[in-house]
Amino acid sequence: MTMKLAGMILIGFTCGLASAQTPNGQPSFEVASIKPAPPPEAGKRIAVGSPPSPGRYACAFCSLRMLIVQAYGIVGYQLTAPDWLDSERFNISAKMPDGTPKEQMQLMLQNLLTERFKLAVHRDQKEMQMYDLVVAKGGPKMKESTEEPGEKPLDASGLTAGGRGSLTMGKDGFPAKEKDGFPAFIGRGSGIIMMNGRTKLKAEMETMEQFAKRLSNQIGKPVTDATGLTAKYDFTLIWDGGGRGFPMPPGGGPDANTPLGVAPDGDSLPTIYSAVQSQLGLKLESKKGQVEIIVVDHMERVPTEN
Repeated sequence: MTMKLAGMILIGFTCGLASAQTPNGQPSFEVASIKPAPPPEAGKRIAVGSPPSPGRYACAFCSLRMLIVQAYGIVGYQLTAPDWLDSERFNISAKMPDGTPKEQMQLMLQNLLTERFKLAVHRDQKEMQMYDLVVAKGGPKMKESTEEPGEKPLDASGLTAGGRGSLTMGKDGFPAKEKDGFPAFIGRGSGIIMMNGRTKLKAEMETMEQFAKRLSNQIGKPVTDATGLTAKYDFTLIWDGGGRGFPMPPGGGPDANTPLGVAPDGDSLPTIYSAVQSQLGLKLESKKGQVEIIVVDHMERVPTEN
């Protein structure tokens, strides 16, 4: 049985004070190349992004939506844009002065999108559904962390040119050995793996504030930590769905059609809302609130020449 990993977004930048300038005085990359990304070959794993590299910004197979999110330092639900921004993919490589801080790198990327794609945006406020992460009746079921996780070097023994090699699968439908999945391939801390429409989060030394942000990324709605829990925790969460885009349960709460106690190794899995409650002893409570958003007014599909 083979595994296909979800793409990972890794954005690199270094810290410092130097910057280049556009003729109008705005920070810009010293030089930048934008090329359409070729379609992926069948059966091959797609790596989205690039490792950090001093003095360079790179993004491989990146959609225009991803680039805008990076440029404005927002999360996906804060962007209102045409659907075609997800389908157009580009390879971008740009040089910036060593020591460029994150904030200036984002301004450089904003200006690059403006100059090359004629991007025009405006900020607005939008009322949307959001959630408070609270402790469910019966209390948390997570294990408090006792020590910092050790460094876990990448084990590439199962990697092939076409993706991953043969894997030993566990009852939960995910690789049974660390080297076949995570956390080995992500280093230390927490990570998410998606396979066959299922998602597994393995967390080490995770604060509830960090977990709320992860939930926000998965659900595509703002999630605020309201648990009052101040410790760090080790836990595993498994649910039905490959990330964003799965149907929202009725009323924004646990899916009434999915039993809360569905076992991770059963034929069916709970929604993320039900899994948080049944597996972790936490709960997502729905509410409404105002969120700042970025609205795309105009953007060209084809960039100007390098």
